Amino acid sequence: MKYSIAIHGGAGTISRRRFTPDKQIAYYQVLAQAIKTAENLLANGGTALAAVEAAVIILEDCPLFNAGKGAVFTNEGKHEMDASIMTGHDLQAGAIAFVHGVRNPIRLARAVMEQSEHVFLCGTGAEQFARKVGLPFEPESYFFTQDRYTQLLKAQKEDTIQLDHSENDSPKNDPLDKKHGTVGAVALDSYGNVAAATSTGGLTNKKFGRIGDSSIIGAGTYANNLSCAVSCTGYGEFYIRGVVAYDVSCLMEYKGLSLDDACQVVINDKQVKMGSDGGLIAVDAQGNVCLSYNSEGMYRAYKRHNSPLFVAVFDEELRID
Repeated sequence: MKYSIAIHGGAGTISRRRFTPDKQIAYYQVLAQAIKTAENLLANGGTALAAVEAAVIILEDCPLFNAGKGAVFTNEGKHEMDASIMTGHDLQAGAIAFVHGVRNPIRLARAVMEQSEHVFLCGTGAEQFARKVGLPFEPESYFFTQDRYTQLLKAQKEDTIQLDHSENDSPKNDPLDKKHGTVGAVALDSYGNVAAATSTGGLTNKKFGRIGDSSIIGAGTYANNLSCAVSCTGYGEFYIRGVVAYDVSCLMEYKGLSLDDACQVVINDKQVKMGSDGGLIAVDAQGNVCLSYNSEGMYRAYKRHNSPLFVAVFDEELRID
């Protein structure tokens, strides 16, 4: 039985100095838990769609990541969440944006795909749909974390937008020099189908209803059995302009590039030339996995049916003995 699962929890300027042993253990445990939960589904005949949703739900329920419970604050002190999901065998997709209070935005994205005639819902309409299909909501207090609130106060004082974990070691105090906080998963199941899912809380101190790439099919998420499944993490405006997730698929389907070559061209050539940093995870129909990033690090993990668990943040594998 052949299958593959990969996940990410954001990429960007991640401070090695502040990545303490306790943090290493915390991140390793939740990344490993997400992989093992998804793998258990795949190993028992579950679908790629079920696997990516299950993995993302675990990351959304963890305050370490900028999605669901760990979502960052907007300028108004609220949480606006985006998510999308797609299946590769039929190109079905669901996406939501500008959503408040939904415990697991990825579940709502899947419900849009499977229980509505639409692809993309946003704002109060998406929330109405979530209530109609019986998804759980949480009060604002559920999404509150002190670290995120401290980030907001700092960003408001400096009148900047910031990307997730606001640990800034840049001497230029560049507001874009941060970890890109998004979570995602891609999978191949034993039936030969791929799927992708992405979820985020967006930017700290974001205003005006800003929406990034995570909820946009083709930009932050894409899946096609003819090529691959992709979930991205980066500064959303660049990923929207570059149609990054679909670009990887196109290079494979129309130009015949391998998964690794396509990811490298998009992340380490085209996005670099645009001035963007970040990364993506991808899996193809043969079960090959690519974890590509052009930043200092990316929270990532993967497991294939015939390989050991891999967990990393920087270039070297992260091991917890």
